[in-house]
Amino acid sequence: MKSNQFSRRKFLGVSAAAAGAGIAAKAFVLDPLPMFADSASRVRFGIIGIGMQGSGLLKTSIQLPGVECIAACDLYDGRQVLAKEIVGPNLFTTRRYQDLLNNKDIDCIIAAVPDHWHKQIVVDTVGAGKDIYCEKPMSHSASDGVEMVAAVQKSGRILQVGSQRVSSVICAKAKEMIAQGMIGDLMLVEASLGRNTPSGAWQYPPPPDLSPENLDWNTWLGSAPKHAFDPLVYQRWRCWKEYGTGVGGDLLVHLMSGFIQMTGFNQSPQRALSTGGILRWKDGRNMPDVHATIFEYSGIPVYMRINLGTETSEGYRFMGSKGILDVNHTSITFTAQDGVDTGPGWNVNSFPKSLREVYVSKWHAEHDVPMEKAPITETVSYQGISYDEVKPHLWNFFEAVRSRKPVTEDAVFGHRAALACHMANESYFRKSAVYWDEGSKSIKS
Repeated sequence: MKSNQFSRRKFLGVSAAAAGAGIAAKAFVLDPLPMFADSASRVRFGIIGIGMQGSGLLKTSIQLPGVECIAACDLYDGRQVLAKEIVGPNLFTTRRYQDLLNNKDIDCIIAAVPDHWHKQIVVDTVGAGKDIYCEKPMSHSASDGVEMVAAVQKSGRILQVGSQRVSSVICAKAKEMIAQGMIGDLMLVEASLGRNTPSGAWQYPPPPDLSPENLDWNTWLGSAPKHAFDPLVYQRWRCWKEYGTGVGGDLLVHLMSGFIQMTGFNQSPQRALSTGGILRWKDGRNMPDVHATIFEYSGIPVYMRINLGTETSEGYRFMGSKGILDVNHTSITFTAQDGVDTGPGWNVNSFPKSLREVYVSKWHAEHDVPMEKAPITETVSYQGISYDEVKPHLWNFFEAVRSRKPVTEDAVFGHRAALACHMANESYFRKSAVYWDEGSKSIKS
């Protein structure tokens, strides 16, 4: 071998030793999505549910240009007080969400209520001729999702589901990179999220004054089984399947929504297989605090894991034939792979010496390249505003209300993202793999 030639493996080793010589690293900053005021067309909304998520949505929405809140509904009087503290003392408040649907001055609704109320409020809202932004997960069950899609499509109204990362520049750029074939053929996807605090596991403190006098408990229960007034159930409803969807609907749905947006796999998974358990927070909940699921999308394994007992960073890893795309809250990093052998191969050592020497010599003659033409390992990274920034997603909704253009996460998208989470939950409880049967529109083992 000539002295000015290197095998790929040797070249990469020299590059690393030379503090990155031969390694191309490109870094870019993603501009946030622009938001423009339309003073000639104001959007007036009402909000149903002013709890932890709802109060945040309310604060953000009224900061957007051309957007105004004129009414708020909550079954707990203290949250009606909170709504007035956020918007102003003259804000109309009520316990009856029907009052908002009957108000002709209201163009659209934001709903941030427990999961078991999503279907009824969405169906009633679009039936009243109003658009709606509904918090994730879209549905409390697969059958609820089917009914909600049908109601929205029949009404012709807009439904935006509140998995905000699908409107982020981070997800948009990752989607572009995957669609352009930057990672090659998609082989495997992994995503994870981990928490390790009582608040992270929904052990929220209830309001100190909460009582049947200032909370309409029976209406809050809605379609759920009758239950004696319980402040902990009210505040920590995500822990129980009667009212919520556990880590599946609260956290996994974020991972699934981002995955669907970035890959374009807007479909139900072919299969889902889950495991997990209540391993840390043994507080009476009936939904797992550790939940790991393998989905199958068009033959590609997608591994999603949620853990409320160990804090870990949240992010995605898309593995392809041309490299790896890592995506997290504020950044995207692509590391290229050439997918070729860097040497004659390990099995050559099994050849007799005379054959081995001839084969190795021929391999180097055919594959080694001059140093000046040696391949460069390329890493590309992008930085942007957190993909969990909610403002772009709300703006997308309000602009759709104005223009009647499609939203980022419509009823079909939201249903399919939630459906994956319902399949994960069903697999956990059934202790077997499950699939979606489109004919009967149900989850089967």
